[in-house]
Amino acid sequence: MKIATWNVNSIRTRQDIVTNWLQQNEIDVLCLQETKVRDEQFPRTPFEELGYHVYISGQKAYNGVAIFSRHPLTDVSCGFHPGIGDKARDFDLQKRVITGVIDNIRIVNLYVPNGSALGSEKYEYKLSWLKLLQEYLQTWQNQQQEMSVCGDFNIALEDKDIYNSKGKEKHIMSSPTEREALQQVLAIGLKDAFRKFTTEPGHYSWWDYRAGGFARNRGWRIDHHYLTPKLYNRAVNCWIDIEPRKLEKPSDHAPVILEL
Repeated sequence: MKIATWNVNSIRTRQDIVTNWLQQNEIDVLCLQETKVRDEQFPRTPFEELGYHVYISGQKAYNGVAIFSRHPLTDVSCGFHPGIGDKARDFDLQKRVITGVIDNIRIVNLYVPNGSALGSEKYEYKLSWLKLLQEYLQTWQNQQQEMSVCGDFNIALEDKDIYNSKGKEKHIMSSPTEREALQQVLAIGLKDAFRKFTTEPGHYSWWDYRAGGFARNRGWRIDHHYLTPKLYNRAVNCWIDIEPRKLEKPSDHAPVILEL
């Protein structure tokens, strides 16, 4: 099984890029972030014609997540609320979480808030969101479900995940507080699939559009696949496909593919 995660930075803008990529790659489950479109306006048909079942949770112009699956998912839900109840209601106004089950694996697709700037209200929101995420994932863990948790985490967990880590402690997406918050999430028993196969630096999934970020490989690895232990043992590969980032008008992120 191949599971891919990709922040497409607007599915309507990147529709042709995504459909072409799916035609060239045998992907069983594709998790998208930043779809940036209301559900009723989501371009479902091109992906359904490729044989995918389409599950979406979107909003106008911002955020939005989706899962495409070759086979139907079961127990599909959106937001934190189905897992942890009313305490998540305000957080679920932003469409950032969608989940479903395939082959006894719970796929959890996430778009973690960026946080804007250290000390800002959005930064505090991000930290609170990550606390809820930990509780949400723990509910599935308590049910002894195997989980594949993926998405745009907007956090580079290690210095080698950044092209230049100088001043990282003062930079959004790499501050110690953010890293610790994500470590607390992973402490429920999740492992980084990419680092099972690639330990050296220089591999990134996001490059700023500005200042020739991609051409100069000034990137960050912020798109991740995290697995429960049994799935981690089943992982046979995990890699970043930079080819779509080379195209005209690409997303600023590249897809990351996990193979079980």
